[in-house]
Amino acid sequence: MQASLHIGCAGWSLPRPQWPHFPEEGSHLERYAARFAVVEIDSSFYRPHRRETYARWAASTPAHFRFAVKLPQTITHEQRLVGAMPAFDEFFMQVSGLGDKLGCLIVQLPPSLAFDARVAARFLAAARRRHRGLLALEPRHASWFVLAAETLLARFDTARVLADPVLHERAAAPGGWPGLVYLRLHGSPRRYWSSYPDVQLAQLAQRLRQAGQQGTPCWCIFDNTAGGEAVGNALALSDMIAAASK
Repeated sequence: MQASLHIGCAGWSLPRPQWPHFPEEGSHLERYAARFAVVEIDSSFYRPHRRETYARWAASTPAHFRFAVKLPQTITHEQRLVGAMPAFDEFFMQVSGLGDKLGCLIVQLPPSLAFDARVAARFLAAARRRHRGLLALEPRHASWFVLAAETLLARFDTARVLADPVLHERAAAPGGWPGLVYLRLHGSPRRYWSSYPDVQLAQLAQRLRQAGQQGTPCWCIFDNTAGGEAVGNALALSDMIAAASK
């Protein structure tokens, strides 16, 4: 079951209070990868990284380790998925440095970007001609949470991210392609800052165990990094799931 559950953080920064849980030697990424099997690279949204940089990151992690990488804001927020393939190709060339450690691509849309079936289909079709691996899309406009959008995402084997805090009632569960569950936990009630209490993590652990028993790959990424809470939450959740599996 646990082979299908992937728990990690957005970035591999290790807050000092959490250092005792990690090896003393190595870079932050090497130490992080000693406890977690996945990480989400969020910095790619703001600035490009060279292919050699991605390759160096891949080389410093164990064979089983995987990276999720967020598409640049140029594609999602500036070009708004239209005419974005030149930028996508440049980005994809860079992340190819990860080799087989590229686990998933994340497409986070701006809150103002409404669902347009033609635009979405063109973008996803073009993206799928280039990338056949895991793909997850995080829409934030209310118009995306309808059957037509769910059907289109499933058609292109694209999961709809479940993001917390939940912005719309219909966004309270993952959707799109059922072959992947991707959770992005930003902290609630204070986005990026709040820690999740143990009672909420225990409920999440139970839900993740159920998903894992079904064999569906499930990524759970903590993005409440502003106050350094993500690492502690991810460790606690991992320990809860491991304890329940004994």
